[in-house]
Amino acid sequence: MPFIRRNASGVIDSLHRRDEGGTEFLPDDHPDVRAFLGAGPVVHDEGFASLDADFIRVIEDVIDTLISKNVINITDLPVEAQTKLFGRKGYRERASKDALKLFGDDGPAI
Repeated sequence: MPFIRRNASGVIDSLHRRDEGGTEFLPDDHPDVRAFLGAGPVVHDEGFASLDADFIRVIEDVIDTLISKNVINITDLPVEAQTKLFGRKGYRERASKDALKLFGDDGPAI
């Protein structure tokens, strides 16, 4: 969250990490800060975000299906993708006991 300095017109002139006297504090997502950084306005479209979350789940399920049918191996994916998939998989397994397990059971179910 930056401290800002405005010019005579009231437009942000500079961003600062610390209060340098006479600066104003604004949150990162404030429209003036986003405009200064060249970012567009924050869009709060819950419906679209929900669709994205649902689509991510579909893609994850497709990847699981391809792995379970030996079409691809988890190691065929980039390390970053593997890390994200394992993170989501771990979360889903904790949240749902019937999620697909990529490497079988590590022990008895509790």
